[in-house]
Amino acid sequence: MRVVIASKNEGKIREIKDILNLNLFEFLTYKDFEKWPEVEETGKSFEENAILKAQKLAKYLKLPALADDSGLEVDALGGEPGIYSSRYAGERAKDEDNILKLLKELGEFSLDERTARFKCCAVLFIHEDKIFKTEGVCEGHIADKPHGSNGFGYDPIFVPSGYNKTMAELPIEVKNKISHRGQAFRRMKELLEKIEV
Repeated sequence: MRVVIASKNEGKIREIKDILNLNLFEFLTYKDFEKWPEVEETGKSFEENAILKAQKLAKYLKLPALADDSGLEVDALGGEPGIYSSRYAGERAKDEDNILKLLKELGEFSLDERTARFKCCAVLFIHEDKIFKTEGVCEGHIADKPHGSNGFGYDPIFVPSGYNKTMAELPIEVKNKISHRGQAFRRMKELLEKIEV
């Protein structure tokens, strides 16, 4: 079965492929197609945005599409940046820009007040009557400054509960085991193994 990964984020694509690791499926990416539609993320939740992305790609490419929407929720900031995580510092913001803005917003908050979580919703859209959804959550807190060079997004400032290193300092196999995306896509993998198209 051919499945399109509905993302142009190389870090995300690599993680998804590593976690799923299924021989019965051929995972295609934007590099396999001449045209790739832009998807406006107008949903009010991670789930709504994941469905929007998977649905648009599935209908445009006439193939099942796998998408996720994920982000960081910081309690001291009322759940921000949330669904705006990838564009927190602006539409064309880079990871470093978003991290700088978040650390500035947290300002004088103590470590105890910097509780946060990564959330992920994964969606496989085959057709309107066949949509599969899974979720994952990773609790932790925000460090005072970036550490580590692995990962992407907010990984350099997110310390998962039970660890004293940021996501960006952890080996990829550890990160994939505990991360929000790892949880969501391991659950998706269980569904994919049983799926009948």
